[in-house]
Amino acid sequence: MKLIELHILQSFPVSCLNRDDVGSPKSAVFGGLTRARLSSQCLKRAARTFARDEYPEAQFNGVRSRRLVEPFTAAFLKAGLSAEEAAKKTDEVREALSKIDGKNKQLVTTAVFLSPSEIEQIATAVASGTEPKKAVKKANRLDSADIALFGRMIANDASLNVEAAALFGHALSTHESANDIDFYSAVEERKTDADEDSGAGMIGTLEFTSALYYRYAGLNLDLLAKETHLGGMTPEQRRAVVAAFLRSVLLAVPGARKASMNAATRPGYVLGIAKEQGQPLQLVNAFLKPPAKGANLEAARDALTAHHANLKRVWGFQTKAEPELSETGTTTLDEFIATLTAYVP
Repeated sequence: MKLIELHILQSFPVSCLNRDDVGSPKSAVFGGLTRARLSSQCLKRAARTFARDEYPEAQFNGVRSRRLVEPFTAAFLKAGLSAEEAAKKTDEVREALSKIDGKNKQLVTTAVFLSPSEIEQIATAVASGTEPKKAVKKANRLDSADIALFGRMIANDASLNVEAAALFGHALSTHESANDIDFYSAVEERKTDADEDSGAGMIGTLEFTSALYYRYAGLNLDLLAKETHLGGMTPEQRRAVVAAFLRSVLLAVPGARKASMNAATRPGYVLGIAKEQGQPLQLVNAFLKPPAKGANLEAARDALTAHHANLKRVWGFQTKAEPELSETGTTTLDEFIATLTAYVP
């Protein structure tokens, strides 16, 4: 497997970037210690939406939704069908992709990840007489790199599934980390000192954490270059997609509570790796025993690079390039990206 991997150390201040079902920052036990955690799903969505907004030329255009009526109806009308016929054909396509929700007929039961051109191609084919299931299978999605990178699953038809070329791990703090509680109040500004209950209009608490995280993301370049993914693109187009992906992974920050606990930072250290062959390999075990008490970037970086060197020595795997990116280094982001994308087939 030809791979590009990112091993990222990033410190986030007071924040709640990824919440559980009761609104608390997520955590996990690793190495016998409670660590702060950011789920892979949270990190993937942040990277995908960042790429869509910041790098439109890379065509991260896919939309995952249960609301398929509006886009397909519009596409059928554009293909020349009447409103009545468009509504009928839209329901047929929705049944081919998922199942219409019994409680809300405007929705399907599971979200479907589709590109804009897929929707248009399916509608055009069905309007011309092709059966919906056949039209769905024939549509390509070269205008939606994010489906190739992040994958999709369609329970109604496994042949439409796309294996994700991108690989993400849950981010874990390099040290023990416990959630803390923020007590807040909102002032009632129309009350006066004469009021018996003068003071706050409301009070409450929010949980937060702060930590230095190790993050991992990888990219299966062989899979990405297959016809099922981005094989229809030129190498230059694929490199542009990979560059947008790498930049987005490095720069995107999950948006939870960004107005009250803005935690936008940049990674303190990144080790990039290009492999001609091998398998995805996290370096998180460098922090099985925390290298320092609390968040210490220098100690974490030294532990990460030492662990990587030991793995190469013991297991004998080879790398083609190992660019590093840090605030104290001389390599720029553009140079770092260029070094890694040079290996994209």
